[in-house]
Amino acid sequence: MKPVTLISGASAGIGAELARVFAAHGHELVLVARRAERLAALADAIAASGRPRPSVIAADLERRDAVAGIAAELKARDLEPANVVNNAGFGLLGPAAALDRDGQLAMIDLNVRALTELSLAFIDSLARHRGGILNVASLAAFMPGPGMAIYYATKAYVLSFSEALHQELADRGIRVTALCPGPVPTEFQARAGIGARGMSGVLTLSAERVAQIGYDGFVRGQRVVVAGAGNQIVAALMRLTPNRILLPAIASSTRGLARNS
Repeated sequence: MKPVTLISGASAGIGAELARVFAAHGHELVLVARRAERLAALADAIAASGRPRPSVIAADLERRDAVAGIAAELKARDLEPANVVNNAGFGLLGPAAALDRDGQLAMIDLNVRALTELSLAFIDSLARHRGGILNVASLAAFMPGPGMAIYYATKAYVLSFSEALHQELADRGIRVTALCPGPVPTEFQARAGIGARGMSGVLTLSAERVAQIGYDGFVRGQRVVVAGAGNQIVAALMRLTPNRILLPAIASSTRGLARNS
């Protein structure tokens, strides 16, 4: 079976840029997202650059049967993952008690359950190819998040889970990296309810830059990659600052995002 790099959430933003970076370094790709037209357009663009055209699988990862369907589709095409890149995810701005309950549970399904299932579904093939798992977390993983409580909590899970897998799977030759970007202007903000003005500042990086930083750290086998020097400083400070101080500061910050949306 042909080894491929499977990338979820590849239809836009960081996921699409990760696809471009992996393709540029010779990886054959399988792109997964809900929007088949976007995936096909990205696959065509990668092929036009002289790289093999990625395979495309349209799937809604919020569905409980999505990963089983992806696995069956890969087998039918004689493909198996050498690398899995879990980028699919979304956030919602607002108090947890006020936001739509179903939407928040769907966020957990995508950000946590689907990522976990995709991380574990192909361990044997990852080991055969001495590949790895790149999970997109967030700078939010380092702090509590009043105003986006569940999103921050899901990213804290991604970071913790990825660090643990990094240790557990090392003996099988599988690298596991958590990529933690700060603010990145993508479609994420529109779905979360954050306006464009909430994406200004020295911590903001482009999706292209974040993807390259993530790829480089993954290839080096880094456990955690925080994208950008400014964000690295913030992550270090978050680890040292008591939550009693962080909580009101972050609540004020997310209220500011709401005002700017």
